[in-house]
Amino acid sequence: MDQAVETLCLKGCKALWADLERMEEGRVLPELEALDAHQQQQVFKEIKSIMAVYKGSCSLEKVAAVWTR
Repeated sequence: MDQAVETLCLKGCKALWADLERMEEGRVLPELEALDAHQQQQVFKEIKSIMAVYKGSCSLEKVAAVWTR
């Protein structure tokens, strides 16, 4: 599962937001097809947690502002 998370993260911020939308719609990403449903859900939760830092944006300035509060 860690490899799946890393692979998805390498796609970049904007692609991850699109992937999260697909996953929220219940679609299985090609990168996750080898995982069972529970593992896919765990990857989804991990990616969602990672992306929460960005708060819907890919701007590093916004992320930095969150970290410095």
